[in-house]
Amino acid sequence: MVWHILEKIYKLMTRYKEDFTKHVLSIREEGRYRKFLNLSRSAGRFPYSTLEDNGKEVIMWCINDYLGMGQKEFVIEAAVKTLRSMGSGAGGTRNIGGNNSKIVELEKLLARFHNKESALVFTSGYVANDTTLSTLAKILPDLVFFSDEDNHASIIHGIRNSRAEKRIYKHLDIMSLRKALESVDIARPKVIVFESVYSMDGLESPIEEICKLADEFNAMTYIDEVHTVGLYGNNGSGIANLRGCADKIDIIQGTLGKAIGVIGGYISASDEIIEAIRLSAPGFIFTTAISPSTAAAAIASIEHIDRNSEDRKLQSDRVNLLKNMLRKENIKFIENNSHIIPIIIGDPILAKKASDMLLNKYSIFVQHINFPTVPKGTERLRFTPTPCHTEDMVFELVKALTDVFTILKIKQKEIVAA
Repeated sequence: MVWHILEKIYKLMTRYKEDFTKHVLSIREEGRYRKFLNLSRSAGRFPYSTLEDNGKEVIMWCINDYLGMGQKEFVIEAAVKTLRSMGSGAGGTRNIGGNNSKIVELEKLLARFHNKESALVFTSGYVANDTTLSTLAKILPDLVFFSDEDNHASIIHGIRNSRAEKRIYKHLDIMSLRKALESVDIARPKVIVFESVYSMDGLESPIEEICKLADEFNAMTYIDEVHTVGLYGNNGSGIANLRGCADKIDIIQGTLGKAIGVIGGYISASDEIIEAIRLSAPGFIFTTAISPSTAAAAIASIEHIDRNSEDRKLQSDRVNLLKNMLRKENIKFIENNSHIIPIIIGDPILAKKASDMLLNKYSIFVQHINFPTVPKGTERLRFTPTPCHTEDMVFELVKALTDVFTILKIKQKEIVAA
């Protein structure tokens, strides 16, 4: 009897292993298997990194440290100074261990940065979206979400976890949003959720028009500015600021992990909204806070961005240079007004081959992006120039892309923006 039970357990464990193996094999067969590179970034030498496997130095073209702030000496020193004085961790959740003073300082700075009354810091931008959106449905009975169909995973999961009713409108389509709003009783609580710039196509939401619809249909607005915080606006606080309508946005969500150069996420809003989320959001209440040293680094980074526009201007120059050179070489990309430059390959295997060849032959690292991050048939390379990329690096990149496209016989389909 015992041996019979053990045999069943053995067969079950074998089946588990086979199921996982089959799943990985299916991903390989589709051409979307990814192997993450083992890289060491060199502080002060951004955008260079070293491959740990062979010691080769490569130039990174796909990183989201959009201004290279994670490599700035004054950001590093702020973290080191606080690390030595306050220790390496927060010591637990803020709900139990209390606030550390650096997080309090950071939240006050973020509120001023976005011209809001308050802010609340989370462990990541993903958690900020997921837990805030799911919590809004607890606070606002009978809530309906209106969400752009291309909103990223953290928004989708947050709305799904809320179990609230949702209406999905077509990507960047203001008439589709209007029709969705018209279908719901104007007296019901509503939140329109959208991103300022979409990370895979670099296109902007029609923020002004969305705000007008929100006023017309008595809806709140929730904007995800993770790919624009630090880069746009009078003080670098994002696209809503640039468009002059940040004051019309009820909740601005951002990240510390991209242009700010550290890790963490946040929301900024009125005192009432922040207090309600702080007291009710599981992703805030039950999660260890970011470390004081991380908060200190973020403070140093944001203060620099707030006071200085030189890095933002240089980044914009590099973006425009790369776009112009790609046009000159007839390499098609999704035309947009942002810093994100997606070059559609349209085939997962070719996209990987192009990425591998750029790395191995030209010491250029750009990760190929396949399904499920982007729809099948739109596989791409996504470039994000920074102020740390030189003009020579841009020239070398375009020359390498031209060679790779010729060698691999990549024929781009006509790109139609959403």
